[in-house]
Amino acid sequence: MRLEKTASASQRPLRLVTLPEREPGAGEIAIRVEACGVCRTDLHIVEGEVAAAIPIVPGHQAAGRVERVGAGVSGFASEDAVGVGWIASTCGVCRFCTSGRENLCEDAAFTGRDRDGGYAEHMVARAEWVYRLPPGLASPDAAPLLCAGIIGYRSLKQSGIRAGGRLGLFGFGASAHLAIQVARAWGCEVFAFTRHKHHRELARTMGAVWSGEAWEDPGVALDAAVTFAPAGELVPQALSRLDRGAMLAVNAIHMSPIPSFAYEKLYGERAVRSVMNYTRRDAEEFLRLAASIPVRATIETYRLEEANEALLRLQQGRVQGAAVLTIG
Repeated sequence: MRLEKTASASQRPLRLVTLPEREPGAGEIAIRVEACGVCRTDLHIVEGEVAAAIPIVPGHQAAGRVERVGAGVSGFASEDAVGVGWIASTCGVCRFCTSGRENLCEDAAFTGRDRDGGYAEHMVARAEWVYRLPPGLASPDAAPLLCAGIIGYRSLKQSGIRAGGRLGLFGFGASAHLAIQVARAWGCEVFAFTRHKHHRELARTMGAVWSGEAWEDPGVALDAAVTFAPAGELVPQALSRLDRGAMLAVNAIHMSPIPSFAYEKLYGERAVRSVMNYTRRDAEEFLRLAASIPVRATIETYRLEEANEALLRLQQGRVQGAAVLTIG
């Protein structure tokens, strides 16, 4: 399913096309895609809010099987269960890459934005950015872990939440419903803020001690919070729920403007920190953790040719958990 011109998801801009199957080059792996998660970043790309190298095949939560490997690739064999995430490559030599901060690389390329992604039967990826999947995990269940799960995990780390602390999650979509499982495994009390009733109900069934809308007061001060929805107005609302010295991590690649707010919301050594991409270390840590907890996504499945419908449901806030394209 290829994007040739950006448009609202309501216009169903992805087209089903047949493209030549690529052979893997040196350092690359050809993958038979079995499932691909539908991410809000895909929606931003389709609707033109995040620039992409159009025409492009979106999708950066691809799970499947190794078909062939290119020259110089070792450690992977045919039919290995693997996954591909958001970062497609980094330069490896800049000040960020050489200091353990490859997520900030200024020359990074991204799957489904700069090179064709997983809304397809086959794809090719750089071997160093291909991850082994936990044993026994079916591809549709693994797919949302490859971005929503990993970035949610990094967001928890960036928020500074500690075991047993009070954590606020603002927005309860694909990433938050995976992050809550990690937070609960750490013994945290989770407070879910979301406008959709069905998302509030899902949060409670997944262990949230409280759920409500962003403007509602849970009656306690939070030790940390993460915003997942791309709505700038959530930033001052989330800050108003934080205890002194607490951190708000903002998980968004694109969001609406943040309105001005009284300094008192920030005063008391509260802090706001954005989350940008993730490192391979984050991915490896999270996939091990996901296997041990275990973390499992609530999924809605769609056929590859139904990708437009999945994106539209995501835009409308109707997806419960994560949307996943099943392929092949």
